[in-house]
Amino acid sequence: MDCARLWLGLLLPVIAALDFSYHHQPEMEEFLKSISQNYSSITHLHSIGESVEGRNLWVLIVGRFPKEHRIGIPEFKYVANMHGDEAVGRELLLHLIEYLVTSDGRDPEITNLINSTRIHIMPSMNPDGFEAVLKPDCFYNKGRENSNFYDLNRNFPDAFEFNTVPRQPETVAVMKWLNTETFVLSANLHGGALVASYPFDNGVPATGTLYSRSLTPDDDVFQYLARTYASRNPDMRKRNPCRTKIEFPGGIVNGYFWYPLKGGMQDYNYIWAQCFEITLELSCCKYPRKEKLPSFWNENKDSLIDYIKQVHIGVKGQIFDQNGTPLPNVTVEVQDRKHVCPYRTNKFGEYYLLLLPGFYVIEVTVPGHNPHLTEVTIPPKSQNFSALKKDILLPFTGQLDHIPESDPLCPIIPLYRDLQGHSAATKPSLFLFLVTLFHILFK
Repeated sequence: MDCARLWLGLLLPVIAALDFSYHHQPEMEEFLKSISQNYSSITHLHSIGESVEGRNLWVLIVGRFPKEHRIGIPEFKYVANMHGDEAVGRELLLHLIEYLVTSDGRDPEITNLINSTRIHIMPSMNPDGFEAVLKPDCFYNKGRENSNFYDLNRNFPDAFEFNTVPRQPETVAVMKWLNTETFVLSANLHGGALVASYPFDNGVPATGTLYSRSLTPDDDVFQYLARTYASRNPDMRKRNPCRTKIEFPGGIVNGYFWYPLKGGMQDYNYIWAQCFEITLELSCCKYPRKEKLPSFWNENKDSLIDYIKQVHIGVKGQIFDQNGTPLPNVTVEVQDRKHVCPYRTNKFGEYYLLLLPGFYVIEVTVPGHNPHLTEVTIPPKSQNFSALKKDILLPFTGQLDHIPESDPLCPIIPLYRDLQGHSAATKPSLFLFLVTLFHILFK
């Protein structure tokens, strides 16, 4: 750790500590603007759009270079309050922001995290819903949906079946936001249960629905990510902290196994935005009394920080032609775990692949050329807040064929719909459906 930076931390501005209460839109905006002004060297505040009623969808970026992407620096994001009545995540993210900026230069771990990561934090995706809650309740409130009465976590395009509900302004804003950044890892924060849920939320036989589950090609990574969060939360790692009819061993669950969900955000992130996202259910009560907020922060702080660090697992690098020119929009996949929408390099020729320790073969495909194979071995531990760096120089001579850019990378249609499955069991039983009906309605 640079001693000069730690000394500089003692000179950072001091602002009034954020209280443990529920902050409505004006208070939240005041806090975010104050943070942005007082910590301008490591934060950048911007709005990605507006809600139905015209409220800003604020995102605060924390990082050593907050205003622009830097090559080799992965992009991470947290999104909360997608359901306006699920309020704990909103407050946790405000306290996370405060903790990050006030720890920079004082805490070596947080300082390294800020140096090596660009962290995007959206405290409220559904500010209209939050403001609509007049009488907070543990189980259901008026503000769950947006002002047009649509559930935003059923509003995204779906890879398994057509989702014909009208796309809402908040959803459109997030979809556009995902196209502007190279997000690698994400989590969206909910309430009403205590569990880390991982993709897929929907599925077809090819993804394992005949076994009452729906697994991605990266299931090992997703289970690891979910366990990383749950293992640091003392209540979440219990089998049944909310005393429901369903137990969650280790505090994690496959989304489809819990209950099928069409139009969810985490599936959209993984398939169309190349971003690994899980859903964090953080409280048995959706909108608990404000007196409970300090304990929620204490139980989740370490998990929130540890989960951000996971953006640095696996391998990253750039793809170059023989002349050293970075190649955008070329396919970069790992053999034996290819995605239905192939992962591709960004405009800087960068790729990021979240992988657990082990041996892998990376396959780079450029139109008009045979696939180029590169072997990599991911070490047991990430190195100084960085994934294994592996630039790949393609042995092509002469001018490469034009590589067309596409936005989005794949058509927004049910890409999995026509795939043939190889499963041999059945869909979730009627019993499983009945005992989870309550959660189906209120995730």
